[in-house]
Amino acid sequence: MTREEIKESVSMRDILARYGLPMPNRAGFIHCPFHSGDREASMKIYDKDYCCFGCQKVGDIFTFVQEYEHISFREAFLELGGTYESHDGEPSFAQKRRQYQRMMAKKTAEKRKAEVEREKAELRRETNLLFLAMKELYAPLSDEWCEAYNEWQYKCYRLFYLLGWEF
Repeated sequence: MTREEIKESVSMRDILARYGLPMPNRAGFIHCPFHSGDREASMKIYDKDYCCFGCQKVGDIFTFVQEYEHISFREAFLELGGTYESHDGEPSFAQKRRQYQRMMAKKTAEKRKAEVEREKAELRRETNLLFLAMKELYAPLSDEWCEAYNEWQYKCYRLFYLLGWEF
């Protein structure tokens, strides 16, 4: 959607509802969300724009979203459903960058998943070996056995955490 299409389809009342702000009173005023200390409502809400007589902020739906969320016009435009189109049919630099970032995020996630799988396999092997060694080498409830048992428990809990199990 273009800027004009958004302005035609979205009113200030829609923006107020979107952010959970109260609807204007009969005179069209609300308490300004951009400053505090008002005893009376000071922001006049029109159909497509607003004006605050307390803090002197004036603007349209894009300006309101920018001020309310502390974002740039571009982000406000995209937030309200706007789209940027390249003129020559080629992907824009921003689109290429987003595509590259998605690809890198996917590679990073796959790499992390492989690391977790390796760690799970290693922990499984270690816990099995530790349990077998504990049974064969140490007398039950001896100091060495208790120490090995504590280490085995720790590795089991770490493995359960990696597997996503909860206690």
